[in-house]
This record gives sequence, structure tokens and C-alpha cells, in this order.
Amino acid sequence: MPRTASSFNANVRAALSNRVLQEALGGLDGGLVARRRAAVAGLSDFEALRDQAQSIRDQTLDDLATHLETFERNASAAGSAVHWASTAEEARSIILEICQKASARLVIKGKSMVSEEIALNAHLEAAGIKTVETDLGEYILQLRGEMPSHIIAPAIHLTQDDVEADFRRHHTHLPVDRTFAAAADLVAEARGIMRETFLSADAGITGANFLVAETGSTVIVTNEGNGDLTQTLPRVHIVLATIEKVVPTLAETAVLLRLLARSATGQDMTAYTTFATGPKRARDPDGPEACHIVLLDNGRTNLLAGQFRDVLRCIRCGACMNHCPVYQAIGGHAYDAVYAGPIGAALTPALAGLEASRDLPQASTFCGRCEEVCPVKIPLVTLMRQWREQDFSTGLTPARQRLSLRIWRYVAMRPRLYQAVTRLAVAVLGAKGRARGHLKHVPFGGNWTRTRDLPAPHGRTFQQLWKKAGRGVPR
Repeated sequence: MPRTASSFNANVRAALSNRVLQEALGGLDGGLVARRRAAVAGLSDFEALRDQAQSIRDQTLDDLATHLETFERNASAAGSAVHWASTAEEARSIILEICQKASARLVIKGKSMVSEEIALNAHLEAAGIKTVETDLGEYILQLRGEMPSHIIAPAIHLTQDDVEADFRRHHTHLPVDRTFAAAADLVAEARGIMRETFLSADAGITGANFLVAETGSTVIVTNEGNGDLTQTLPRVHIVLATIEKVVPTLAETAVLLRLLARSATGQDMTAYTTFATGPKRARDPDGPEACHIVLLDNGRTNLLAGQFRDVLRCIRCGACMNHCPVYQAIGGHAYDAVYAGPIGAALTPALAGLEASRDLPQASTFCGRCEEVCPVKIPLVTLMRQWREQDFSTGLTPARQRLSLRIWRYVAMRPRLYQAVTRLAVAVLGAKGRARGHLKHVPFGGNWTRTRDLPAPHGRTFQQLWKKAGRGVPR
């Protein structure tokens, strides 16, 4: 994943001042969040399913090599060619070689975050292979030259007006007086543009929500149907998936599917849940002549053996992002990474290196909403805290912050000094905010109080009040 040290604070300021972005993000609570809440309420065994899903993911990771070998064996028996890629570079090279051997000049793609992770589109385009995104959100972003800002809703940061402007700018061969009274009009125009592309594509590339070891099948979950067309119409179908996507059996896949759509979009099931097993057979009415499956590691094996292993449970539902107050305020692009929100803060340092992404684990209030809604119970707060600890222990934390923490540690480890300092601070702040009942300006807290009020302390510490009540010294 190509990433350098980002100017995260500058990105945040730009996002907070972007009125169009704030308007777009304002629909999260009443949209995806509300729909998930309703879907969960309608399923009495949802929490039991979460426990079961966590167990499935953990047991799979415990014996990942065996399940991957089983998947390879069964996928090969079904006629698929399975390729192994240790790095992003290897994956790009394998896919380019497949396309070149098939004399592919036009490639269509379904939505795939892994292809974003390895910068696949640019690699194919540089080799003279035209690559077109077929997911509506991804297609819009391709026109704009942007990366997705969300795992399941890549263009969630845009408004209908934004998309209309993009279509008028790029679809110049269409009548200029056409109207876009509703979102359906935009969808209809994109469908018309895409139809010829689907029919003339030489190869189709999709990701995979799951890989079923028991049958050698790949599974995609979509609401537009473009994924089905991408993998059945072209002569060659290429699946790009990371190794942790494997699931041992169909029955276990069904458990994860019951959680995925409810957590992501608030649906019982998405409009299309498609299992593909190998290329077209003699009796099949449609399908590709060849199917290639590229299994990518790109740092996952290293994660398996370390303290951040739990992040590999992720089934890419996006629920943690939808519910995160930080993501709701700044959107995905501010993270300057393929994976945004809490899951990105836990995963990106492992993929891109902590030095290049140390700001992401800091972008959390640790409120725990992400853990509460994660369908596979990833301890995201714990993982982000561990990255912060590693950031400090390796000396990446700025000197000013390290000095502040050392001073705090020195004071906190000396009870009498701590009590004296806190008594003085509470008395001063209490007197300063007594008239209003809150504080607008706090020493060293200007970033916090610039956009919110801090309730003024009463003027005495808890220990002073406890002692006054005759209860001795609290222990």
C-alpha cells in the first residue's frame, strides 16, 4: 500500500470545513446506522450469531494454512487456476500476465477494496489495458480520480448534485438538456453507459467476500448486479482476494452472511449473493471460459503471529465506520488510506508501517461504539491502544507529547504531589468557570474547547469532598 506520513490534522480541518462533505455525512445516522439498528432488532439471535461468527473466524485463523490448501484443491478440481501472491507487486504482475495472455484490451471490475490496496487499476492502465469500474459508486469515483471513502459505500462523501455535475462533465455525448430530477435518473444514465462496456469486455475482475474451502467457491455480495455481469459475461474471470477471506464450509459461510448484510446495509440479505465455482461447464448457459483466483498475503501472515491478529476477523461490513463519531465528522478521505475508520486505524499501520500511519490510531475517542457493533467482535479499541503504545515505545511520538506524558507520570506516581496539583488546578478552573458554569478556554486544551464547552469543576476534588464527608482517604 503506497502511503507516506500524512498531514492528518490538515485533512481533518479541511473535512470539517467542507460543507458539502458535512451534508453528505449527515445522513449516516438516519441511514445506514438506523437501518442496522432495525435489522438487529428484528433478529432475536443476533448476539448469539456474533459469538458464533467470532468463533468461526478465530478457528479458521488458527488453521488458516490447512483451509487455504483445501480451498486450492477444490477450486482447482472445479477448473479454476489458483495463484499465490506474497506481495502487492506479485499480485499485480500475475493479473497483468493473465490479461495479456488472454489478449485483453478492456477489463471491467466489480467493487474490490483489495484492488485499491494494491493499486491495480493504475498498473493495468500503464500496460495499455483499459479498466472500467462497474459498481456505480466506484464508477463515479473513477471519473473523479478519487479513491473510495467507505468500504461498502465508496461515494458516500458525495451528494446527488456532485454526481450530476460529474456526469454532465464526462458524458458529453449525451443531450445537454437531459434532467436529473431523482437519483434514479443518475442510475439510468450510468446503466446506459455501462451496457456496451459489459458486452465488449475481455476480462472481468472481482473481489470475494468469502472463499469457501469446502467447495472451492468464491462469494460476492452486491446490491447492483454488476458483480454477476462482471464475472459471467467476459471470457476470463479473475478473482482477487486476501488469504483471510477463506471460510471452511458452506454452513459457516451462511452464518457470516446472516450478519454481513444486516451489519452493513440493514438488509436481511443483499439483492445478490452469488456463489461462483470454476469456469463455465458444457451444460452451463453462461459464464467465463477461464477462472483465475489470486490469493494475496501482503502482510497478513505476519499479522497472524502477532498481537494484532484479531483484525483479520474483519468481514468488511463497514459498521464500525458508520458508528464512529470521528468518521462521521471527517469521512474516509481524511485518513489518507485505503481502509478508513476504526478498522483502518487498526489495519493500516500493519500494512503501511506505523511511522507512515501513526496518526490513524490516534483518531479515536475510544468510546467503544465500533466494538459494540462489530459482527465478529474485533477488539478495535484494544488494537488502537496497542498501536499507540508501540508508537510511544518506538520513539515516534513527538517530543512535546512525550515530555508531557513524562511530567504526568512523575506527578501521578507521587500521591501527595498529585493531590496538591489537582487541588490547585480544580480550584483555579472552578473559580474561572463559576460564572458561566463551563469553560471556554483551558490551558493546553484549546483544541478541545474550540468546538465544545467543558463543564467547570466545582472547585474541590473528589478526594477533598470524600474527606469532608468523614470517609477518610479513598483507596
